Amino acid sequence: QVQLVESGGALVQAGGSLRLSCAASGITFSGNRVGWYRQAPGKQRELVAFISRGGSTIYADSVKGRFTCSRDNAKNTVYLQMNSLKPEDTAVYYCNANTFAEDYWGQGTQVTVSS
Repeated sequence: QVQLVESGGALVQAGGSLRLSCAASGITFSGNRVGWYRQAPGKQRELVAFISRGGSTIYADSVKGRFTCSRDNAKNTVYLQMNSLKPEDTAVYYCNANTFAEDYWGQGTQVTVSS
């Protein structure tokens, strides 16, 4: 059974930083596309960043230069380092792992950025 467990969400002031973690069981991140999405109230879920199967990292324009997505294969964990946070970054952040056959999601972690 595949499980993705996010952690690290919190309330933070604008300009602050947070690091989200996503630990996996039942699936190996290495070799699969893994990354982060977010969903703000009343909005659709949107891509934040992902690491492709080839190892490239892609970012949404809204987070380029502020967020860094990384993966630790030994720990089977993916991270999202978020710096210079803005109120518009407020959302539930979801970890995603995509194999050729399935899409897997974590339960989400709340990030709230106060102005």
